[in-house]
Amino acid sequence: SEREMHTDDVLPFPAVDRLNAPTIPAIRERIRHLSESSMTKSAEGTPPSAENQIVGVRGISMTPPSVGSTPQPIPLPASSSTHGFVGMHVLTATRFNKEQLHHLFNVAHNMRTMVQKDRPLDGLLKGKVMASLFYEVSTRTSSSFSAAMQRLGGTVIQLDETSSSHQKGETLSDTVQVMSGYADVVVIRHPKPGALEVASRNCRKPIINAGDGTGEHPTQALLDVFTIREELGTVNGMTVTMVGDLKHGRTVHSLARLLTLYRVNLCYVAPKGLEMPQEVVDYVSSHGIPQSTYSSLEDALPETDVLYMTRIQKERFPSTEEYEKCCGQFVVTPHTMTKAKKKMVLMHPLPRVFEISHEVDTDPRAAYFRQAECGMYVRMALLALTLGRV
Repeated sequence: SEREMHTDDVLPFPAVDRLNAPTIPAIRERIRHLSESSMTKSAEGTPPSAENQIVGVRGISMTPPSVGSTPQPIPLPASSSTHGFVGMHVLTATRFNKEQLHHLFNVAHNMRTMVQKDRPLDGLLKGKVMASLFYEVSTRTSSSFSAAMQRLGGTVIQLDETSSSHQKGETLSDTVQVMSGYADVVVIRHPKPGALEVASRNCRKPIINAGDGTGEHPTQALLDVFTIREELGTVNGMTVTMVGDLKHGRTVHSLARLLTLYRVNLCYVAPKGLEMPQEVVDYVSSHGIPQSTYSSLEDALPETDVLYMTRIQKERFPSTEEYEKCCGQFVVTPHTMTKAKKKMVLMHPLPRVFEISHEVDTDPRAAYFRQAECGMYVRMALLALTLGRV
């Protein structure tokens, strides 16, 4: 049965002896066991129960021990399932199926619990190297990928446009091929839509799309759906309203596509000329997902379960004048939130500019900073799965 999940819905457990940290096989089998057992209990992907969510990677039961007692290991079943993640390129949100999302989110949920309870995971990707190539500026995506890799014990090679041989005329494909000789996985952000698909054709290591211009941002969509799941306990049956620059917003392009794997309703609110691209609308429609367009945020708000705000992307406009014409039309304030559902979730891929007032930050429905944190857990899970360690 479905229920709401909260991050504090956990049980206490014994401290970890870091001198006797778990081996990689122990971590791998524990996460795999937890994730697959969770999947059998939910056809939709609802977070696992409190009894299961805080079982440690060392096979220690999280039931509070009696005074003086010693936690006993739990036998773990072996599993050879990879769910199709190992070695795969992650270039678009359409790359995933429902089973893969269930598995990824269950692994991410368990990793979240382990990190929050200071459980060691730094042996999982020990010896692995991630190349981080960012040809556009980034705060959350770049940092969370690096944090994810380092929390799992791996190392990171960082490269940007100003420090690479791109300045000398080297192509992205050549750079990627070179970096794939140094690293086990390559994470790339590039300003040109579709550029990563071309670069991936001759790359012998998995490539993860960290955003390609106005195209897609698949790992953002993954963390967005994971956040909805964690905040509301389920994704099915929800009405998701996307607001702002839907034309240029790669985050909403990927999120709309990924949500077609669930039973949802999608609503769009955008300034004139910044509507959701027709190709995305057609894709969503082909999967039988209801879509509605509103000119007013207030009209869409009463039925909204997830309000997904986005900024007007100044860098995509040919002139400041055209950008300013679109600014300030849809702004969430404390007054706006009085008209929303008591359990609505307010999300934003960040950075925000003016579209959510800072006074809203204290509203418990404001989930955008928790959403950013979820990005690290999802990317931890994705890296571990792609490299075949869970």
